[in-house]
Formats: sequence, structure tokens, C-alpha cells
Amino acid sequence: MATANRGQWSGKTGFILAAAGSAIGLGNIWRFPYTAGENGGGAFVLLYLAFVLLIGIPVVLAELSIGRTTEKNPVGAFKALVPNSLWPYLGGLGVLTGFGILAFYSVLAGWTLSYLYGGITGVYGGAMTAAESTAIFEHLIGDPTLSISLTAAFLFLTVIVVRKGVSGGIEKATKILMPLLLIILVGLAIRSLTLPGGVDGLVYLFKPDFTKITGSVIMSALGQALFSLSLGMGAMITYGSYFPKTENLHQAGMMVAAFDTTIAILAGIIIFPALFSVGVAPDAGPGLVFVVLPTIFGSLPGGQLFAIAFYALLSIAALTSTISLLEVVVAYFVDEKGWSRNNAAWILGALCFVLAVPSALSSGGSEMFTNFLGSGVDFLSWNNIIWGNYSLSLGALLITFFVGWKWGIPAAMESLESSGHKLPGAKLMGVLIKFVCPIAVGIVLIYIIVTQQYF
Repeated sequence: MATANRGQWSGKTGFILAAAGSAIGLGNIWRFPYTAGENGGGAFVLLYLAFVLLIGIPVVLAELSIGRTTEKNPVGAFKALVPNSLWPYLGGLGVLTGFGILAFYSVLAGWTLSYLYGGITGVYGGAMTAAESTAIFEHLIGDPTLSISLTAAFLFLTVIVVRKGVSGGIEKATKILMPLLLIILVGLAIRSLTLPGGVDGLVYLFKPDFTKITGSVIMSALGQALFSLSLGMGAMITYGSYFPKTENLHQAGMMVAAFDTTIAILAGIIIFPALFSVGVAPDAGPGLVFVVLPTIFGSLPGGQLFAIAFYALLSIAALTSTISLLEVVVAYFVDEKGWSRNNAAWILGALCFVLAVPSALSSGGSEMFTNFLGSGVDFLSWNNIIWGNYSLSLGALLITFFVGWKWGIPAAMESLESSGHKLPGAKLMGVLIKFVCPIAVGIVLIYIIVTQQYF
């Protein structure tokens, strides 16, 4: 069933690093800390961990089982499993979702390069007021030339990796980037824990206050568990399709989820002690990383080194995610349309850049895109709502329904255990995929439709 010369991971380690890199991104290091801060700290973290175990891991394994069985991209996978049906459109939705997310995610990723440069040049090493930090951020996102240039630079880096193939490009890059990311994370976490008053940040992060659990907190934790693992857009189907038949897939999938979750927790261990050490409130919201943190680097011993390491970490995490987003689309055109990988990477990267320009102009660079269609919502936010919320949720819902009710749990388990390694708790996993996951993801989708509160 496999397409000739598609490429393959060299082994389980290469897959784990690449797939973990796909999952690990700004969602872990930017979004998780501020979401935890907005939702009460420890109680949110406890819910998040529970949802990763009960929902996240089963959906990861469901997607991986489809990819391993078919050895194809999301569209080709559903064509192979259910020919002459509408199910390949689900694969098409995944490809479109990945491309749509990349078109605005690359803008956010470009911001990390600007902040890394600012750290290196000492912009964030000294004392800085909140007004000064806000002005720097607003200049960055409101300068059309700068924002577009940074987006182009990040997409260029992404294409350079993806065009080299699975083992020669993606795996080779992630084998360098992921250990580097982990070293920086651990180093920053240790440094943060030594800050005066840092223990209070740990208490906030890990001591649950159950009185703070509300319906909104529960939905935020479930949404974070789903979206931080790159579920619902076919990334795990694509990466699973390159997985060697002789390796233990379900173990690798669980390790990816564990890796992803550990990175998010480490990001919290870095940020909350730093906040508490200088008396900054933890519920600063989305501006936490780009506006609040620059104001406290100058108050920390070795603040410039802290800034450089942190924004290098953010840039690496963003790059490993943009690589997987582009790979989903490239795999489709290589498998289904017969394009060469090199041409697919460059053409799709260029097209994505064109589609990213409106998002790069949507934070003040252009009135038309800042207030898109007079809605009061900017173009980048609209893309996040459409692709990062509705489309991802719908994709994850339909994938769990497909595996649980159409393709079937026995077929999925056969794929996961095809290397001869039995899946512990296979019956429980089957129940979670068939019943619990579709209900949970369906609730998330209904919640964002009814309340219009987006993740």
C-alpha cells in the first residue's frame, strides 16, 4: 500500500523526536502558561493531565494507527481504508487545516525571531517598564515590513528542512533541535527555581484549588490537551505513515504525549517562579510571553542570558511545529499528485507565505485586515478561530468516530500491535476511543460554537 520512496524514520527515536517536535510548539511554551495562569493554576494543571491521559493519548494512537496501516498522507489513508466514500474528504480537511494554521502560525513564529534578536542585542537585558515593553510589541506587530519579513524568514527555514525529506531533513533537524530545546528548558527551569520567592510560583502551579474549577476551566483544560498534541489535522497520520513496521508504535505514541506534556509543565516551572519572584500576577493572559516577561528579565540575575535562552527555546519549538504543518501538505502532493518533494516544499511554502501576508498585516499594518470585514476581529484571529478551533475540533471528532465506529477498534489495535508488542490496557483504550473521546471532543466543539470562547 505504501508509495515508493516516500521515506521513513530511521527508528523509534527519530519518530519520537519528530512527532514530539510536531506537538511541541507555541501552544506548550506560550499558551499553556498563560492559560494555566488565567484558570487558577494547579486545578487547571490537574485537569489538563487527566485529559491528556483519557483523551489525548487515545486520539494520538487512533491517528497513528491509520498512518501506519496505510503508509499514506491523510487523504490517501482514507482512500485506502474506505475507497469510493466521502471519508477521504476528512483527510482533505486535515490537509487544509494544517495549511490554514501554518498561514497564521508562521506570523507568530516570526515574532519569536524578533524577540530572540532583542535578547541577543540586550534589548531585554535591562530594566523595562510595562509601557516600554508594550510599545516594542506593538511596533513589531504593527510594522508591515518587519512582520512580513519575519514571516518569510520563518517559512524559509521551514521549507529548507522539509524539502530534504523525512530522514534527511525532518528527522535530522529534530535530532538537533529537540535535545537543544530540552537542555534549554531544563537549564531555565533550574535557574527559575533558584530565584527568591520562586517557590510560591511552584505552589501556584501544582497545588490545586478545587474551588476554582468551573465549566470554563474544564473546557480550557480539555482544549489545551487536544490542541497541544497536534490532533485533528492529520499530522500524526502523516508521521505515523513513516513509522517502521518493526517498531513499537503504541509505546512511541505514548512517549510523544508524555514528552509534549512534560515540556508544557517545564514551561510553567520556568515562568511562574519568575513571575512570583518579582511580584507579577500570573493571570496576564496572551501577552505574558511577549509583553510581561520582557519587563521582568531586567529584575532577574543574568536577565539577558535568561531572555536569550527563553526566546531561543520559543523559536525552536515554533520551528518544529511549522515543519510538521508543512509536511502534512507536502506529503499529500507528493503521494497523490506525484510532485517531487523539493518542488512541493518550495511551491507550497511560497503559497503559504502569500496567504500569511494578511495575517502579518492584521495587527495594525493594515486597517482592512486589522478590522476584517468590519467584524472588530483581526484576520489572524479569524484564521485561528476557523482553523485552530472549529476545523481542528471537527477533524479530531470525525477521526475518533471513524476509528471507533467505521474502521473499527479491532483494526486499529491490530495496527498498533503489528510489531508484536501488545498494547497494555487495550480494552480500556478501545472504550476511550469509541465512546469517551468522541463525546469529549464533541462537547468542546459545541462549547466553542455556543459560547464563542476560543482556545
